[in-house]
Amino acid sequence: MTLPIVAYGSPVLKKKAVEISKDYPKLDELIDNMFETMYNASGVGLAAPQIGLSIRLFIVDAKPFAEDDSLSDKERKELESFRRVFINPKITEETGIEWDFNEGCLSIPDIHEDIFRKPVIKIDYLDENFEAQTEVLSGLPARVVQHEYDHIEGILFTDRISSLKKRLIKSKLNNISKGKIDVGYKMKYPLAKKSR
Repeated sequence: MTLPIVAYGSPVLKKKAVEISKDYPKLDELIDNMFETMYNASGVGLAAPQIGLSIRLFIVDAKPFAEDDSLSDKERKELESFRRVFINPKITEETGIEWDFNEGCLSIPDIHEDIFRKPVIKIDYLDENFEAQTEVLSGLPARVVQHEYDHIEGILFTDRISSLKKRLIKSKLNNISKGKIDVGYKMKYPLAKKSR
């Protein structure tokens, strides 16, 4: 089932999410619905706060990035198979020289900004079967995970831009909160009377 994505300005997007246990109600169904919602919105990642749940869960599927012609065969293969469920994740290391990449977000449609992040991360998490995993990720997989991890920490990519850039996009952000935007997927707007 496709779920509505909550828009910029919703309080749940600014809250630090809580861990969940193996007996979280209908977890398999929730994960399936999150993948369906993400694919429907043409996203590469989706965190539970973006569907209104303040829990430490996010999903990623970096396959769309594999279509970039500038990538090596190895990078393309890695991105095509990078589909994961992260439950109660913890980034334990971020290393390397920060690099910028133009990021967007399903909760903040039509806004893209260059964001600087470290290129390599180490992350501990539970997969969909509640089995412990540790991975070292680099490049775009690391970038997608860092973006989604921010969501469960109550951080949006717009929190990582300069105050000047933030002022320049303020009216766009306000319009998103009010639902004065056309998107191709269901959203819930904090300052609008109804979902579209």
